[in-house]
Amino acid sequence: MKEIIKLGFILLVITSVAALVLGVTNEVTQGIIQERALEETREALVALLPEADDFEVIDEEEILDRRHIEEVYYGEKDGEIVGYTIKAGPSGYDGKIEMLIGISNEGRITGVKIGDNTETPGLGSKIADASYIDQFLDKPTDEEFITTRGGETGDHYIEAVSGATESSDAVVEGVNAARALFEEILKNR
Repeated sequence: MKEIIKLGFILLVITSVAALVLGVTNEVTQGIIQERALEETREALVALLPEADDFEVIDEEEILDRRHIEEVYYGEKDGEIVGYTIKAGPSGYDGKIEMLIGISNEGRITGVKIGDNTETPGLGSKIADASYIDQFLDKPTDEEFITTRGGETGDHYIEAVSGATESSDAVVEGVNAARALFEEILKNR
């Protein structure tokens, strides 16, 4: 019996020390991880709105309370707003799709970047390919985008990724959420 108590105490000490070391490591690296995440976000913002030299987050409830909208940034150059970058999170085939949408003050899509998602590799994940995303580039935001499966043409038709219609619909839904936010609120700021 004494031997079991002794082994239990040794195990308790080992796990306590391991937990302490993990806690200290987490505390030390947390700042570095957050710094890297902010830098990655900044790089994405600059890629989507290259005219801007500074970005500020907008945290107004009226803006963030909209469907699929998670974060909104305005980009400035020489104190003037040149556009907006909007983080949206629509649901795709296999979960949430994180995406950033850049919109210029003139009401044109400056870019779309697909972030973390769990779409099917090799199929739904093709929503991040340039051949799909580039369909949005320089399109006006005055009308809703529509997913097409072939045949329709025009500025607001987006050809779906073959075999990944639900994923394509989700991206279009996210871009439409950003587009609507811009047209209804941000455009008139």
